[in-house]
Amino acid sequence: MLKLLRSLLPGNSRDTEAATSPAEVKPPAEIEAPGANSFDLLSHLSNEGGFPILDWEAALAWVNSIPTAKERGLALSDLERAWLRHMQAALGPSYDLRETEEAFLLSTLEPNVANATLAYVSKTLKRVVRVLDGIAKVPEWGKDILIVFEDDEPYYQYVAHYYAADGEFAASSGMFISAGCGHFVTIKSDLRTIEPVVAHELTHGCVSHLPIPAWLNEGLAVSTEHRLSPQGPPPFTPQQMHAKHLAFWGKTEIQEFWSGKSFLRPDDGNMLSYDLARILVSQLSKDWQAFRVFVLNADLADAGSASAKEHLKLDLGAAVSAILEREPPGSYAPGPAEWHTSPERGGF
Repeated sequence: MLKLLRSLLPGNSRDTEAATSPAEVKPPAEIEAPGANSFDLLSHLSNEGGFPILDWEAALAWVNSIPTAKERGLALSDLERAWLRHMQAALGPSYDLRETEEAFLLSTLEPNVANATLAYVSKTLKRVVRVLDGIAKVPEWGKDILIVFEDDEPYYQYVAHYYAADGEFAASSGMFISAGCGHFVTIKSDLRTIEPVVAHELTHGCVSHLPIPAWLNEGLAVSTEHRLSPQGPPPFTPQQMHAKHLAFWGKTEIQEFWSGKSFLRPDDGNMLSYDLARILVSQLSKDWQAFRVFVLNADLADAGSASAKEHLKLDLGAAVSAILEREPPGSYAPGPAEWHTSPERGGF
């Protein structure tokens, strides 16, 4: 991932604080860097559903050809900015690209709201690191990227590129796209609505360096979101949610949860997966020091089972069985042999 490579590159960035419209800045056709051939941006951009998708594998190969670490860092920032300008042109003249030292924002938000959103990103990033002490990590290099789509239609058209062509995915108001250049996407609304999405997705970005399973990734994100941003009234009472959990989860469904596939369901299983992950993280993190070690050692391949036994002295099957009032506990433990596809890392 681009973000991971950035963390290894020291130097100074070409930061500016500005807002640009498509009429003001023509999207660049190539990127230059000292000591290397120019990178032909246009030949590495593909049009997917009207959106420019950059071949980041080729882009990073070019970055690695640059002689000095400082210039490699600058080139990475230039690539991000260039790609966003092409995205800006594709989305239309109402979109502005704003940039601070910490983040890029591509949106149609009013200037005061856009500036407040960028400030919130910076503030929330620091708060996520404090809340997830010893777990969250902000890459030394690069900026957070937030694209706020005008409405549902372009948002879902864009995120569909990152799903199987014939697959279904649940409704959402935002997600972290980890493919290629990691970035956050959401839908335009008032700042209060955007805040929990930003907090949630920034958490994903701050734990993306860890090979943790989806349930832990999403549980951390939901828990952090609830701590850092205002929440609207829940659609169901705690009693109603508990009844839904008891009615939904069986042995097959719980393996979907451990493998991360239940988070991709288009039905109530999606909502219940996030809530079950939140409950588990809330319970397991009461001893923060032990929980931190558990997270840092959790393995995607077994849904964190071995790490939980070693560092929390806890069987995950027993933990979820107690929540769901199921017996025997062993039948609800993660069973990788029952997963027919690769497990999910989360960040949806």
